[in-house]
Amino acid sequence: MSFEVINSMLLKGFGTTCLLFILTLVLSLPLGLLIMFGLKCPVKAIRWLFNIFVWIIRGTPLMLQLFVVFYVPSLLFGLRLFSFTTGTVFSGRFVAALITFVINYACYFSVIFKGGVDNVSRGQYEAGKVLGLTKNQIFFKIVLLQVIKSILSPISNEVITLVKDTSLARVISVAEIFFVNETEILSKAIVWPLFYIGVFFLIFVGILTLLFNFLEKKLSYFKA
Repeated sequence: MSFEVINSMLLKGFGTTCLLFILTLVLSLPLGLLIMFGLKCPVKAIRWLFNIFVWIIRGTPLMLQLFVVFYVPSLLFGLRLFSFTTGTVFSGRFVAALITFVINYACYFSVIFKGGVDNVSRGQYEAGKVLGLTKNQIFFKIVLLQVIKSILSPISNEVITLVKDTSLARVISVAEIFFVNETEILSKAIVWPLFYIGVFFLIFVGILTLLFNFLEKKLSYFKA
């Protein structure tokens, strides 16, 4: 197999990897915010249920969750929620992986959001009231920017972890870059593409690192 052929196959797989990453990020951030509200709900029973759910998701391996979402509805309940085809981008396998990733990362993000909100002292709210600000003005002009500042670093770590975790989707045969390499290239005893794949991820993570460093500098006005 020529370099051009292998490169084309890996780029196609990496496109699926990037799509899974982007969709997971876009969907899990707002879902994480909703779960955070559940974790802070004044109703004890609801707060308890959300805490148990987050504990289960954060305490079990992502690989196990992929198997559960994709196989359990069919094996235990006879529900064929996802098609077993692998040819199309939005195949049943891809959708199952996306659902799993979104739920998993939303739970991690929810805990980060909760920590950011809890870190804003009550005095900040009281100072806003003294200045005559409304609740919305206090939230958007005082609280929100401090929350974003405090959660940016842990969020960046989770996002970079997500880039690498996308490779786990291959366990349910999602046609991401590692699955393509295993089924189309590695089976022909060609090893060098494994290192080539590493370059893809290093560049991707490098770009994200530069982006988050830029954002942290933009929010450096909170420093004394």
